Amino acid sequence: MDKLDKKILNLLQDDAMLPVAEIAEIVGSSKSVCWRRIQKFQDDGIIKNRVAIVNHNKVGLDIILFAQVKMTAHGRRLPNFIEIIKNIPQIVECYTLMGNVDFLLKIVVKDIQEYEDLWWHKLSQIKGVQEISSTIAMTAVKHTTKLPLYE
Repeated sequence: MDKLDKKILNLLQDDAMLPVAEIAEIVGSSKSVCWRRIQKFQDDGIIKNRVAIVNHNKVGLDIILFAQVKMTAHGRRLPNFIEIIKNIPQIVECYTLMGNVDFLLKIVVKDIQEYEDLWWHKLSQIKGVQEISSTIAMTAVKHTTKLPLYE
């Protein structure tokens, strides 16, 4: 990845709707060169998706929680857990972890009652879940989707 690639990607991370002509002007290249590079980023999976980032508060999803999940056993139960949580829309991110906890879930809900229902009726019912420790986020001090691509 060269300097021009990084410049283009940095611009797209700020605004994926930028017209190619504007990108070309900013980076000092031609529209066709920029267009081909953007197409290659998409073909190679460097650009995974172009999405709108929705303000969760403006759509009534006022609570963000982080749940740490500890499993009783590994192996056969992990794929089952992973498949189940992929189908729970309130879970917007999931990471496997090294250490005392197996998974970290980022969960977005409208209120605590919705999370309590999710906890009792879905998360705690998944076979192999030993413990769930939840933390409510109060203020997002920093939230970005932009990766640090240095030129």
